[in-house]
Amino acid sequence: QVQLVESGGGLVQPGGSLRLSCAASGSGFRFSATGWYRQAPGKQRELVATFSIGGTTNYADSVKGRFTISRSNAKNMVFLQMNSLKPEDTAVYYCKCWFPGYEYWGQGTQVTVSS
Repeated sequence: QVQLVESGGGLVQPGGSLRLSCAASGSGFRFSATGWYRQAPGKQRELVATFSIGGTTNYADSVKGRFTISRSNAKNMVFLQMNSLKPEDTAVYYCKCWFPGYEYWGQGTQVTVSS
């Protein structure tokens, strides 16, 4: 069982930056893959970035070159550095971790990009 809690969301102007954090508790986190997803109003939840157990990262085309996912197994945390933010990045951002047959989600943190 893994519990995930996101933080770091907020209101930012276009072109600004935010760093999201996801704190994990419970056993097994270091053996899981992790990722960030987002859901904008009226849209389906979509993948933003993933970080595999082996350290491979993957990004949605819409955020490549602007967002960076990282993790610290020592601290049981996952991060999403978001730069050059655009209004279309506005969404609730969710942290996820998964093992074969199991997946866990956080409660989400709101990111609003607006002038």
